Amino acid sequence: MTPAARVQAAIEILDRVVAAARDNGPPADRIVTEYFRTRRFAGSKDRRAVRELAYRAIRACGPVPETGRAAMLRLARDDAALLSLFDGSRHAPGPPADGEPVADAGIAPRWLAARLAKSGIGGAEAAALLERAPLDVRVNTLREAVADLPEGAEKTVAPHGWRYPPETRIEQSEAFAAGAIEVQDTGSQLACLAVGAQPGEAVIDLCAGAGGKTLALAAAMAGTGTLLACDTDRARLSRLAPRAARAGATMIETLLLDPGRERVALAGWRERADAVLIDAPCSGTGTWRRNPEARWRLDDSRLGRFADVQARLLEIGAELVRPGGRLVYVTCSLLDEEGPDRIAAFLAASEGWRAEPPALPAGRDRGDGIRLTPAHDGTDGFFIARLTRV
Repeated sequence: MTPAARVQAAIEILDRVVAAARDNGPPADRIVTEYFRTRRFAGSKDRRAVRELAYRAIRACGPVPETGRAAMLRLARDDAALLSLFDGSRHAPGPPADGEPVADAGIAPRWLAARLAKSGIGGAEAAALLERAPLDVRVNTLREAVADLPEGAEKTVAPHGWRYPPETRIEQSEAFAAGAIEVQDTGSQLACLAVGAQPGEAVIDLCAGAGGKTLALAAAMAGTGTLLACDTDRARLSRLAPRAARAGATMIETLLLDPGRERVALAGWRERADAVLIDAPCSGTGTWRRNPEARWRLDDSRLGRFADVQARLLEIGAELVRPGGRLVYVTCSLLDEEGPDRIAAFLAASEGWRAEPPALPAGRDRGDGIRLTPAHDGTDGFFIARLTRV
């Protein structure tokens, strides 16, 4: 592909990303994969270059752009070399027309940027949300130590965390194939550290998804005790079993929950758990480094629905914790309404609980919990609160 043809391909991908954001369609990474599935002529260098262009354009736009071309023209406004490729040659985009729409720059749609600023995320803190994320891994202590990690790693503040450049193909390494390392952001590793899971305990991961945090909890428990991974998404939860087998986490049990009937399925666990982790569904504002188009999918009503779910999960999780046990609430959001405000409301409405912010090697106090941000901590954005039943 010529450089100009790469630009046109990125524009076509962006058109699909914009449409998906408006219609709640597939994420950008899946759109890119599907686009090249039917274009076998594009080599690996072409695919990487087109993907990079598309994601640079996504990050350059604040509100949802009108079209993929408008998004690319926003990027080209600050890149003369890129603008010169709009030359109308074969397989190239045509030259810009006078008055042609150009997408607006910004961190996010204006209403959402204002919401973040109200939560203390503005300026450099906000800009860092759209930087490219590194690739972090966690050494799996359930497997025998690997003599040599893949080259290029730097230690992170997480006890078993290492960091690689974003483009590292860690899944092709021997260590990954052997289950000796797991891909996991340092912030996510610290969220698991806050649980304080110990060997022999009974621990519940209430929103396990595909099990990334569940596997970290299993390692912290040295593969002993009881670890229950729950979720309402059958497809995501089904991915945990092969991951657990590769990691040697044989003590994990899974439980598929019926939305709205979680208490029925978990009745036998009432007041039995030493610790419950709630990795609650949220806006994902802390993960824009990896999914920058996610900021185009939010609106006020969706945030309201997240708040309702978060409140209900806190109520359900609290019922499962034994006296003296721990309830750890985590969101990958930097909006106060999904973090400190949610915990404050729970504590105001619930007797017999006290907040004990975890002692973590990164983060800053925010309300009754700890906040991690890309700018301050080099992690995805997280809010982490740890509550003890008294």
